[in-house]
Amino acid sequence: MELLNFDDTGYGDELLAGVFITIRLALLSFLLALILGVVLGFVALAKNRLLQAFWRTYASVFMGVPSILIVFFLYFNAPGLLKSAFNLRVDVTPFVAGVSALAIVYAAYIGEAVRGAVLNIPRGQWDVARALGLKNLSMWWLVILPQIWRIALPGVTNIWMTTLKDTALVSLVGLTDLVRMADIAAAATQEPFLFYVVAGLVFVVFSGLTMAGSVRLERWAFRGQQKTKG
Repeated sequence: MELLNFDDTGYGDELLAGVFITIRLALLSFLLALILGVVLGFVALAKNRLLQAFWRTYASVFMGVPSILIVFFLYFNAPGLLKSAFNLRVDVTPFVAGVSALAIVYAAYIGEAVRGAVLNIPRGQWDVARALGLKNLSMWWLVILPQIWRIALPGVTNIWMTTLKDTALVSLVGLTDLVRMADIAAAATQEPFLFYVVAGLVFVVFSGLTMAGSVRLERWAFRGQQKTKG
């Protein structure tokens, strides 16, 4: 266990630094994916044919292509494309490429979750809201959005967990995240079992915290509602 010490004799400090990078990458990617995904969800519901075509194309591409290919594409090609198209010199770091790629990919999944949540709201809810004389903005804010939140919450939680796990892919372009630091430590010490198990346990802890948090969040989201007993 001396190899995990937080000094010059161990790799504990390097692994901890990698943990913080992984957390930053996951949180920022998911936040951007959530914002973009909500927008895409409403684009998917639009009646406009152009918007529908855009959604279908976006979803097909980014739900069909492996995330790692998007990471590679942005890291190796984005600087050249930006220079050619806009004459901009942009240094795309592994972190920026990872955040951008994961946000773009998982926005498609969140968009689908939002679209599905809206379509699963009973038609009667819309009719009752209109019968009460609520205008569109009030109807969406007071009646529809709270139900979208409840319906989409389990799916969005799963997307967060998948985003968290996919942060490991960004280590392939040089990001010194948890997985990369475990790989470096394993190669230097010839102790791959120890460091890969430690990295795996960290992700298990994150997943456990997510599950515990999602249970509390669901209880809060469904507060004041009576559960139907079968």
